Amino acid sequence: MREATEAPGRRGERAADEVPGERATEAPERRDGKTMAEASQRREEENVAEVPGRREQHKAATRRALQEAASRMFAERGYAETTVRDIAAAAGVTERTFFRYFPSKEDLVLGEILDLIPAFQGLVRARPAGEPPRTAVMNAALELAADRRGRLGVLFSGPPQRFAGQPARPSRPVLGQFEDALADTLAERLSADGADPDPHLALRASVLARAFAGALRAALIAYSALPDADRNLTTGADLVRAAFGMLREA
Repeated sequence: MREATEAPGRRGERAADEVPGERATEAPERRDGKTMAEASQRREEENVAEVPGRREQHKAATRRALQEAASRMFAERGYAETTVRDIAAAAGVTERTFFRYFPSKEDLVLGEILDLIPAFQGLVRARPAGEPPRTAVMNAALELAADRRGRLGVLFSGPPQRFAGQPARPSRPVLGQFEDALADTLAERLSADGADPDPHLALRASVLARAFAGALRAALIAYSALPDADRNLTTGADLVRAAFGMLREA
């Protein structure tokens, strides 16, 4: 017999994901068939388009606002209990605008993960040339974690456990992209040291990248096993340093 009810917290989410921008809502006052919120959003976007370059800045700011609102609400309510409508409202935009930036809630999380990869590469490249690869990657990871308020962990696990629903995409391809990008960056550093060409440069960079990614992932696993009260940037940084120190001992 077909169930007549749905689990609390899921109905609104499914409806938003299945029919972007077309959910039956009790809209505020309407004007010419459009809600006042939608009309205001459209006017704002039209004004932004009048100034060259301003539109791209506006789009980047809206994307950031959606990601920050989502991260905050996932932490407060949980991934499964936060709907697209909730995220859009918290960011001050409509659901229709949300779907212009992200096809689904999951894509928002994956987009944030992939945004971290070039940021991490840039930090590794910016480390002093005299730093060994292990030290450069460790310090870059600590810097990124501090700057992104600990969100480095999504590189290795997809949505953190407290966000978890039933993600449809495996996190392994994301980890592979991170490892490949780090290997490319390490190869750049290793080939710039003025030494004789290394016939195994690509292999060395690949081995180091995957070892460093493993150390970061192990530190994340240890961090996620801690009680909530013990989770902070200082504790996380200590675990990262300890994990990279163990690579030196191997």
